[in-house]
Amino acid sequence: MTRRSGPGPRPSAGRPVGSTTDQRLLDSRGDSDWVHTDPWRVLKIQAEFVEGFNDLAEVGPAISVFGSARIQPDHPAYQLGVEVGRALVEADFTVITGGGPGAMEAANKGASEAGGESIGLGIELPWEAKLNDYVNFGLNFRYFFVRKMMFVKYSQGYVVLPGGIGTLDEMFEAMTLSQTLKITTFPIVLMGVEHWTGLLDWMQGTMLSDARIKQSDIDMLTLTDDVEEAVALMVAARERHA
Repeated sequence: MTRRSGPGPRPSAGRPVGSTTDQRLLDSRGDSDWVHTDPWRVLKIQAEFVEGFNDLAEVGPAISVFGSARIQPDHPAYQLGVEVGRALVEADFTVITGGGPGAMEAANKGASEAGGESIGLGIELPWEAKLNDYVNFGLNFRYFFVRKMMFVKYSQGYVVLPGGIGTLDEMFEAMTLSQTLKITTFPIVLMGVEHWTGLLDWMQGTMLSDARIKQSDIDMLTLTDDVEEAVALMVAARERHA
C-alpha cells in the first residue's frame, strides 16, 4: 500500500473558523438552506463509505490501537504503544490507528519499524492537519461515523492505551455494538493498569451494583500491562474465527 491523502481540512469563504464537516452536517440552526444542501451531503457521505470499503477491502487481519493524541514520546504509554505495534506486526497483524500523534503515532511507529502495515484513519479536526510520519497507508475522513465504522469493520480486536474522551468513545462504542449483537464479539484490551483501574472499579461498584450492566459486560474488557498477553488474546481470537 502507498500513502495517500484524502479529504482533509480546507479553508472556505464564509465558513466559521474551526468548524468541521460533521459540525455543519449536525447543526440544525439556520434557515431552510439545509433542505437543499443535506441531500448533497448524503452523496459525500456515500463517497466516503465507498472509498473506505474499496481501499481497506484487502487488508489482512488487523487490530486497531487507540489512545490519547496528547501523549508525548517521553511518556511510558508512548513506549508501550511502540511495543504493542511491533508485537502485533510480529504476530502477523496489520496495525490500524487514528493516524494522529501521541499513542496513535507510537503504535504506527512500532508497526512501521517492524516492517508491517501501518494504517492511519485520520479525521478532519480544527487542530490536526496531517497523519503522523509512521503511517504507510492513510485515509482522511470528514465524518466521524464513517471513520468509526471502518475501525469496527476491518478490525479483529481493539487495544486501548491510556486516553481521553475520544478513546473512551471508541471503547464504549465497541462494547455497545458487541452487547447488542451488532458485531461479532472481539477482544478489547485496556493497556495501562494504573490509568484504567479507576474506571473499571466505578463500573463494578456503581453500574454493576445498581444493575445497570451485567458482569458479562465488564468481562468484555481485559486489563493488563503485558504486551505478550494482549497480543496472545488477539491471536487466540483470530484462530477461533479462522
